Amino acid sequence: MSFNNKLFINGEWVAPVKGGSFDTLDPATETAIAQVAAGTREDIDRAVQAARAAFDDGGWPELSGKARAGYLRRIASLIRDKQQMLAELEVRDNGKPLPEALWDIGDTAYCFNFYADLAEKLDEEREQGITLSDDRFSAVARKEPVGVCGAIIPWNFPMLMAAWKVAPALAAGCTVVLKPSEVTPLTALQLAEMAREAELPPGVLNVVTGFGTETGAPLTEHPDIDKLAFTGSVPTGRRIMQAAAADIKNVSLELGGKSAFIVFDDSDIEKAVEWILFGIFWNKGEVCSATSRVLVQRNLYQPLLARLVAETEKLTTGNGMHDGVLLGPLVNAAQYEKVQRAIAQGVEQGATLLTGGKRPPGHDKGYFLQPTIFTDMSEESDIWREEIFGPVVCLRPFDSEKEAVTSANRSRFGLAAAVMSADSERAERVARKLRAGIVWINCSQPTFTEAPWGGYKQSGIGRELGEWGLNNYLETKQITRYDSEEPWGWYLK
Repeated sequence: MSFNNKLFINGEWVAPVKGGSFDTLDPATETAIAQVAAGTREDIDRAVQAARAAFDDGGWPELSGKARAGYLRRIASLIRDKQQMLAELEVRDNGKPLPEALWDIGDTAYCFNFYADLAEKLDEEREQGITLSDDRFSAVARKEPVGVCGAIIPWNFPMLMAAWKVAPALAAGCTVVLKPSEVTPLTALQLAEMAREAELPPGVLNVVTGFGTETGAPLTEHPDIDKLAFTGSVPTGRRIMQAAAADIKNVSLELGGKSAFIVFDDSDIEKAVEWILFGIFWNKGEVCSATSRVLVQRNLYQPLLARLVAETEKLTTGNGMHDGVLLGPLVNAAQYEKVQRAIAQGVEQGATLLTGGKRPPGHDKGYFLQPTIFTDMSEESDIWREEIFGPVVCLRPFDSEKEAVTSANRSRFGLAAAVMSADSERAERVARKLRAGIVWINCSQPTFTEAPWGGYKQSGIGRELGEWGLNNYLETKQITRYDSEEPWGWYLK
């Protein structure tokens, strides 16, 4: 990339103030792909000031939604044109199989187009008249952009997570400082270059790469940031909330999950196995919403386990660029070691390791791990309660609907859940009892840009995607006018 060792600030590629850099690694080979600029507090300040100027004086919020939509559509078109290159870059940076990456990049382009449509619609819906109890007054409620936004994204869906924040923020009229994960920064830099190619006004989107303590923390603490949007772990989300509290910043958080999948015994076993596999092994299990706790009604439990183990052991693990690979390497050494520790702890706490849990044969390099299935764990065990964020699924039997719902809801998380049953009324009833922001019936993990995304409890605050994602970046203002020709006459008689 021609912008190696550069940050994107105020519409230009610039060197970091302190000149630092770091390598980003291919998790399949453990070799460096590119050298990336290591920003610091000084660079964050430059980026925030550029975003502040673009918001306060640059005219971006005053543009019509239709005009902003034009920029979003140009970015979407560039993403589509470069889909293959971007997907291959995502594979090399993250490790996911190429077909998954191609799907992600396609969704990224769609996300920009979707919010372009909502930006145009905002022109029609920006102001809403309010009927008042006193006809001497008139009032409107007006939607306005929240301001300068700090967006911090994770490494599991790098470009797609950037789109989930950048697209609605720009559609609303906000300006953005984007801080990608230092683990997978490359497609965020490509997004910045495409914003430049689309002639997005200077300062509207800024991208600062670097480590959390050097760039993430200064971004969350910066007094000129009006809103923080974060996707990542609960501990980091907690620190962001604490930092935001100092200035009472607007905050939206999409955090961890330990999502349950309830399978009743009238389910088709083949469909159940397919959706369980998709629910945990898609993106190597590095998915906040992964249905990693599977509850199976007792009559179906043993037959389903046998089929699930058989199909799991057929999954092809390898370099995401190779044909037929369904499970790529974990994203880096730290995540690989974390998942290995969780597996070891599960065994120590008495769970049965049915299959997987080791480095697959023939992969001496790279952060490869066999897909892993556990059974016979207690509900108090760490592997049942804690997010592992890897290709590890835990299964337990249940007897009654009430027992299954109670077990599914017994979690500090509430991002997602799933239920499978041939009885449509039962599936709908259970879906409404599950304490989660996303519930799937007879499937797991399909995600649509049109529908709200976010969790209950410690899984976060606020919603992304759909019209709810746009509302994340809007404030509501009341404007009330006194229309009567008669004096108010309270003090002056």
